[in-house]
Amino acid sequence: MTQTRPRLSSRLRTEIPGPASRALQQRRAGAVAAGLSSVLPAYITSASGGLLTDADGNTLIDLGSGIAVTNVGHSAPAVVDRVRKQACWFTHTCFMVTPYEGYVEVCEQLNDLTPGDHEKRSVLLNSGAEAVENAVKIARAATGRQAIVVLDHAYHGRTNLTMALTAKSVPYKHGFGPFAPEIYRVPGSYPYRDGLSGEQAAAAAIDRVDKQIGADQVAAVVVEPIQGEGGFVDPAPGFLPALAAWCRDNGIVFVADEVQTGFCRTGDWFASDHEGVVPDLVATAKGIAAGLPLAAVTGRAELLDAVPPGGLGGTYGGNPVACAAALGAIETMRQENLTRAARGIADVVLPRLRDLATRTGVIGDVRGRGAMLAAEFVRPGTTEPDPDITKRVAAACHAAGVVVLTCGTYGNVVRLLPPLSLSHDLLDEGLSVLEDAVVEAAR
Repeated sequence: MTQTRPRLSSRLRTEIPGPASRALQQRRAGAVAAGLSSVLPAYITSASGGLLTDADGNTLIDLGSGIAVTNVGHSAPAVVDRVRKQACWFTHTCFMVTPYEGYVEVCEQLNDLTPGDHEKRSVLLNSGAEAVENAVKIARAATGRQAIVVLDHAYHGRTNLTMALTAKSVPYKHGFGPFAPEIYRVPGSYPYRDGLSGEQAAAAAIDRVDKQIGADQVAAVVVEPIQGEGGFVDPAPGFLPALAAWCRDNGIVFVADEVQTGFCRTGDWFASDHEGVVPDLVATAKGIAAGLPLAAVTGRAELLDAVPPGGLGGTYGGNPVACAAALGAIETMRQENLTRAARGIADVVLPRLRDLATRTGVIGDVRGRGAMLAAEFVRPGTTEPDPDITKRVAAACHAAGVVVLTCGTYGNVVRLLPPLSLSHDLLDEGLSVLEDAVVEAAR
């Protein structure tokens, strides 16, 4: 009989969700659109570091970071301090009306941090989808071409254009069409399922573009360096460099959607850094501002400057309080060396997940880099996706007070996105809960 490990401490006062959260859920039903769902309806009242406290006083270990947003941890002191000061000075003027230094400083930081030493420009926006959409606008304006190429299993957002870029229908696209035209999908690299080397997968994608679209018609190829909602799919080595080189040779803008992978999450400042890939444009959001709404497109100066004045912008893009949060987050990432911290998380998590896969037989693949890690669940002895066990594992973790997320085209991936500042004790405790959940679900 398998023994359940004792928890390091008791953090739960009630069941999850508790009575106070259930009461809030009832209020929500009468006020909030039903189309907006929540993974775990435990209503949060405070958070610090890697811990969330709900309305019932339960303390949850956060292995989701608000979907890769709180990379620096919840309520990071440098972020809180800068936000407080900026909110006292002013909260909005609209940069397109009367500008301010914080916007410029964030752009300077992005131009310095993103891959490549070429001359760059940045524009600040509100969300990841908005960043991707503006990257497409910039690429079309600069090239005079229309076609946009994206990959199988891609996720790029929920606006009309980015829904067209996103691969999965339910829940992201079903019933919301028609979608924007001139979007073309080609196979990517999914080593666990396609068995191809990176070079082979890139050749297959390029061949599809050449035959069905024509390279001279393509404005941009938009790629997540590690696919997020599609299942944390880490492409085989060589795939991204080969695709980027082909784009360069054909005058195509190579866009890296680093919305989920950016800002130290994968053990580098950006996931493109891992193989030395230098994108023409980089779309960022999520971890950039520790939870405040901010996004950006950063890239080659000649591309961004190809858009005439007034062609880019938005009322709230680069809000001064969000810019202050971003500067505090980047300061924290530098001072605490969070790229190294992310690699340390991988060193702890990956061996334990691989051992768990061997012991249980229900995990077909363990993958990821840094603190962007995943286990893909399958029926034992096959590669057939098993979304049912995935749901049971996630539910068991939630009941034990550990926030984990699921993803994947087949709904069979548990993903781990802990804050990069998470303590070793909390990481160990959260992993122990996950291990127990998998062992129990595999019985």
